[in-house]
Amino acid sequence: MVNALGCCLFLLNIIKSNMSLYFFLNIGSFLIPFLYSFEKRMKYSKRWKVIFPSLVITALFFIVWDIIFTKMGVWSFNPRYHSGTEFFGLPIEEWLFFICIPYASLFIHFSFQYFFPNVALSGSTVKWIYCILMVITIPIVAINYDRWYTFVNFSLFILVLTVAVFKFSEVLKTYFITFLIILIPFLLVNGILTGSFIEEPVVYYNDNENLGIRLGTIPIEDTGYAFTMLLMSLILMKIIEKKNESI
Repeated sequence: MVNALGCCLFLLNIIKSNMSLYFFLNIGSFLIPFLYSFEKRMKYSKRWKVIFPSLVITALFFIVWDIIFTKMGVWSFNPRYHSGTEFFGLPIEEWLFFICIPYASLFIHFSFQYFFPNVALSGSTVKWIYCILMVITIPIVAINYDRWYTFVNFSLFILVLTVAVFKFSEVLKTYFITFLIILIPFLLVNGILTGSFIEEPVVYYNDNENLGIRLGTIPIEDTGYAFTMLLMSLILMKIIEKKNESI
């Protein structure tokens, strides 16, 4: 017992001494949804067996993308705001980002479904939204083939959304709604990461590789990035659920 307490205190001291703004944003975003995961009505923790595998698979994909783009100079990280511990050129906080932020975002999605089970878009509305988004994003991709973040980001957006529309349209009936709610905390956290309310950005973006259009300090591409990352996790959850049912 004493040894366990000593180990906990030791770890807390390490965390405290290496606490960074980026680490704080990750943990701050994750903590409340995690604590409410054990709430008796929603029982969000019971979804962990499908949530965490889907988050890890999605995270691995986006981390590889992240490593490549960091090496290419599409974006970079301000050492002032992270602990300095890096793996494959990414701060440890960036690795945590791909678990903490999606976990909190999916918590919002499933909370909405629980408390408003009858609020959903019709199938025809989903298809209309899809068509409108394609009319907007396809020309952007075609025109900006030489801007790496814009091209790769919106190409993946188009691919994942198309798969969702034709294979997992039920997910989009609420996700199109919940993503608008998720955008509120997303804009706050990502705003700080890109320089809002602080002296320097946590993450620097090379504007030669994006459209140069910002929502405050946030590149417009980040909204598509977040949409795709979360939708990919939701699709994987459906696949894992179906696989578990067939066993």
